[in-house]
Amino acid sequence: MKILLIEDDRETCAHIVYALNGEGHEVDMCHDGLEGLARAQPGEHAALIVDRMLPGLDGLGMVRTLRGGGIETPVLFLTTLGGIDDRVNGLNAGADDYLVKPFAFSELAARVAALGRRPRRATPDVRLKVADLEMDLLARTVQRGGQSIELQPREFRLLEFLMRHADQVVTRTMLLEQVWEFHFDPHTNVVESHISRLRGKIDKGYAVGLIHTVRGAGYCLRDTH
Repeated sequence: MKILLIEDDRETCAHIVYALNGEGHEVDMCHDGLEGLARAQPGEHAALIVDRMLPGLDGLGMVRTLRGGGIETPVLFLTTLGGIDDRVNGLNAGADDYLVKPFAFSELAARVAALGRRPRRATPDVRLKVADLEMDLLARTVQRGGQSIELQPREFRLLEFLMRHADQVVTRTMLLEQVWEFHFDPHTNVVESHISRLRGKIDKGYAVGLIHTVRGAGYCLRDTH
């Protein structure tokens, strides 16, 4: 496999490269979190081996950034931090496995081989599209018919939820829970007012409206063509 090793201890790095080369792997290496992030972003490697404590950008931050950008290359964390909380933090950041220093190189080789056999996670949607309405979740932009639409953060979350559930009726309660994180009814017209503002930005001036009120049920975003 082609592996990217990001480890700031150069002696440890040399030993790992030697061991993995002996297993037939091709290893690229760097010693800084920011450089590692840049080299991992193209997604050209079959696996990443990442030290938790790195200069420039620590391993947790690096892996979170990769996962947030849709890069799902398997990650093995190397660390001197062996506590349960540390392991949980690493896995929650997006790592696939965790190996505590010092370790046997035979175990490292076995874990790397296991990562190579593991199916890659499904790539998350980074763009949503309904009719001529498009949302870029990474750039946080919205366009309809090629024209940019400026949305407030809550409007963006509301539209994202509607687009993810296109052609489905979503209730007021669902919107309160998923967009506003209210698990009770605040007895305000917050949903209705946001839907009205969003409809004014998304549908006004277009021949076909996309946001529909379903009387007695809720709302639905759909193309009526």
